[in-house]
Amino acid sequence: MFETNSHKTQRAILLAVDTGEYDVSISLDELSELAQTAGAETAAKVSQRRAAYDPATCVGSGSLEEVKNFCQNDGANLIIFDGELTASQVRNIENATGVEVIDRTTLILDIFAQRAVTSAGRLQVELAQQKYRLPRLGGQGNVLSRLGGGIGTRGPGETQLETDRRHVRRRISALEKQLRELESQRDLLRLRRKKNGIPCVAIVGYTNVGKSTLLNALTNAGVLAEDKLFATLDPTARALSLPDGRTVMLIDTVGLVRRLPHQLVEAFHSTLEEALQADLLLNVCDISSPDVQEQVAVTENVIRELGENSRGSVKNIDQPILTVFNKCDLISECPIPVNEKVALISAKTGFGFDLLLEKISALLEKTQVRMKLEIPFEKGFLLGLIRQDGKIFSEEYTENGTKIEALVDRRILSQVMPYRIDSEF
Repeated sequence: MFETNSHKTQRAILLAVDTGEYDVSISLDELSELAQTAGAETAAKVSQRRAAYDPATCVGSGSLEEVKNFCQNDGANLIIFDGELTASQVRNIENATGVEVIDRTTLILDIFAQRAVTSAGRLQVELAQQKYRLPRLGGQGNVLSRLGGGIGTRGPGETQLETDRRHVRRRISALEKQLRELESQRDLLRLRRKKNGIPCVAIVGYTNVGKSTLLNALTNAGVLAEDKLFATLDPTARALSLPDGRTVMLIDTVGLVRRLPHQLVEAFHSTLEEALQADLLLNVCDISSPDVQEQVAVTENVIRELGENSRGSVKNIDQPILTVFNKCDLISECPIPVNEKVALISAKTGFGFDLLLEKISALLEKTQVRMKLEIPFEKGFLLGLIRQDGKIFSEEYTENGTKIEALVDRRILSQVMPYRIDSEF
């Protein structure tokens, strides 16, 4: 199948093999979005149905000839393969077509490299790139197999390929060490939040479904929110007040895609672990997308995989998940049944925010209780304990003591219960 678009000026051909493993049409549409995010425009989408990949070029010679002719006639200068290629496969396709070739993983890594802002983000991207590069050094032709030239390099020596491999392995080791140090700092922040009794809510989900827009709308975070894939790479945390008076930490995380390269999952493990350690996950999806159910499944599968392979000491893979269907302003009627674990919102207009916050409150474990108390003056130290891990909303002095309405941490309930003046519990 050969789909063309003759109105684009910068040309990239998207190439895929349909073996029945996944929906190639949907995957190519996503690859087109990825290419656009990276700065390329799709000239054509080429897919070939085969029982298995060709070992040398993945696709058959007939399709490669089609691609070659299209590139010559249309001026396309890039082929993007919808999957991972070995270095020799890249070289073989380039030789057959005369056009530069990259694969899906290389494209995603390039986007991540463009988007990385913080030092942690840049380290994680480089680690993923080096891990992807290492097994492919051997297939890049004679340029990496020659012996060095000049004094001291004659004789059996070390090939350029061996030197490059050793260099890449050293760099991987150095990057992993730096990331372990950053991970330790993140662990300390998590422990501090746990100690202070601050619940954490992580926003997870497919890329470009409005996660950062939601964070901005709820907290005025000012995070970059663009209509592009992977607009957010680094986690951003902001305080959010719930209707029951509690304050939680709302954390935005990196977006996910189908068949996310395992190098990225490994490199961004410490970032994605923000989701694993959260008390509640908001799985944000685009309800206007035709593949919204797959978005839900992709996120749940990645979170499950992270939980099973977690390096951390705490594995919180059974935390509740609130599925949040965003962009309700783009549909005329809701095709999704709503219950206590499903919320319908529009991050753009604010529709559904009140109900969303109520559902977040209901799903979070109740670590604090809202109550009215009259604390005797001689027990004034209890006010300090309440403020330390809770919150006082109103305070009034009476003949018998200090009358307050407050959120009280469950750890001190037994100490304050004798002074409760409301009947609800």
